[in-house]
Amino acid sequence: MERRPVKRRFDPALLATALATLALSLAGCSDRTTVRTTEPEPPTTTTAAAGTTSAATTSTSAPATTSTAATTSVAVTTSTVSTVTTPPTRATEPREPWVVPGQRYYFPVQPPEVADYGSTHHDYPATDIFAPVGTTLVAVTDGIIDEVGRVDAWDPDRDDPATRSGLYVSIVGTDGVRYYYSHLDSVEAALEAGQPVRAGQRVGTVGVSGNARFTSPHVHFGLSEPTFPGDWEVRRGRVPPYEYLQAWTAGEDVIPDLSR
Repeated sequence: MERRPVKRRFDPALLATALATLALSLAGCSDRTTVRTTEPEPPTTTTAAAGTTSAATTSTSAPATTSTAATTSVAVTTSTVSTVTTPPTRATEPREPWVVPGQRYYFPVQPPEVADYGSTHHDYPATDIFAPVGTTLVAVTDGIIDEVGRVDAWDPDRDDPATRSGLYVSIVGTDGVRYYYSHLDSVEAALEAGQPVRAGQRVGTVGVSGNARFTSPHVHFGLSEPTFPGDWEVRRGRVPPYEYLQAWTAGEDVIPDLSR
C-alpha cells in the first residue's frame, strides 16, 4: 500500500538554531570553544576570580510550539594573570620622642623594640642590629662626627673590605669611644665631619647598603678607639657591644670599656 507523503510545518526557530550551529562549525571552533546541544535550561552566568577559568553560557530556546527544543551553548575559557609586587617593609618614625632629659646613653636604634640582635658576631667584635629599612638611628652619646660616607662604593665582583660598609657614620664620643654605624639607607643631610652631635640625635636610618644588599636590613654597629680616617679595620669594631646595648636599652648610662 502506497503511503501518502506527510507535509511538515516549517518552523523558523528550528531553522535559526541549525544555522547558528552550522556557523560555529564553519568558523573552526578551537579547543577553547565548545558547542553542545542540551535540553532546555535557564540562562546561566558564572563569574570566576582572577587567575581561574570562567564560563559564559548563552542559551537560545525554541518556542514551546515544537515537540523538541534545541539549546546552543558556547563555553569560553579565559585566563587572567595578575602580578602583585610587595614593597619592602619600611619603618616609620618612633611613636613618641625618645630623648630623656639627663640621659647620657641611648640604644642606637629607635625605638629599641623593633630591633633584633645577638650576642655574637662572626670573625671580629661587633653587632649586627636588624630592623626594618628606614628605622631611625641616633647618636649613642654626645660627641663629634668623625666620618660620613654617603656613597655606596661596594662592588660585589671585587668585594673590597674597605667599601663593604656602604653608607656609614662614625662618631667619637666625649667618653673617648668611637661609635660606628654602617649599611645605612640614609645619612642625615646636615651631618659633616667635625660637627658636634648630642646624645639621642638622629644620624641616619637602617638600610641594606654595601655588602648588606644581599641580607636582611640591619646596621652594623662597632665600638673602637679613635684613630685616623679610613681605618676600616679598626672602626668596624674592637670591643663586643652586646652588654652595652643591653644596658642602653634599659636606660642605663654605661660607658664602654675599651681596655677589654
